[in-house]
Amino acid sequence: MKHGKKYTEAAKQVDRTVAYEPEDAIALVKKTATAKFDETVEAHIRTGCDGRHAEQQIRGAVVLPHGTGKTVRVLVFAKGPKVDEAQAAGADFVGGDELIPKIQNEGWLDFDVVVATPDMMGVVGRLGKVLGPKGLMPNPKAGTVTMDVAKAIADIKAGKIEYRLDKTNIVHVLIGKASFTEQQLSENFGAIMDAIVKAKPSTLKGQYLKSITLTTTMGPGVKVNVAKY
Repeated sequence: MKHGKKYTEAAKQVDRTVAYEPEDAIALVKKTATAKFDETVEAHIRTGCDGRHAEQQIRGAVVLPHGTGKTVRVLVFAKGPKVDEAQAAGADFVGGDELIPKIQNEGWLDFDVVVATPDMMGVVGRLGKVLGPKGLMPNPKAGTVTMDVAKAIADIKAGKIEYRLDKTNIVHVLIGKASFTEQQLSENFGAIMDAIVKAKPSTLKGQYLKSITLTTTMGPGVKVNVAKY
């Protein structure tokens, strides 16, 4: 894959043989974000888990202290008084059965997070094939299947993100925007790492965190020293 001139120049600033301390890695990631738009900063955490075993799955959610820097659109599946509660709490879209054909047949996906009350999961389950692969399926572990829709919406709008193991046993999470200060990115990254360290499966043998790489949307990867975790 051929990289552009900006990427090549940015990559020269990163020593690929070094695993940087988190603060240094964040400073470097900010420095190498040279795109014309406000790039997203992401962490890619390679684990020693085997996601094929249910007890080694990692999944949960964490509220980033400084938010994500993104405007998050929330869709809520609810009925009765919960519809009004969701609307009052700032949900972008609220509905029930009538949304199924819109999502299934018309391919409507103008939302980033889906919240559902438990009594609506039968309806939402019919969308499993569409929402599942996109990581949009509501899940009790992530706090997106709940009767307290107001709290779920408030958390998500405040910067709550989900993390989960992918098929290659890596967790991909965003930690903010390149325009954030180093301190904001450090605190967001710290909150994520605390959550992931706590989520270590008790059945895991061997090394839990194999490598951590920070990167921006268009920038080079910067390795982080995993020793402190």
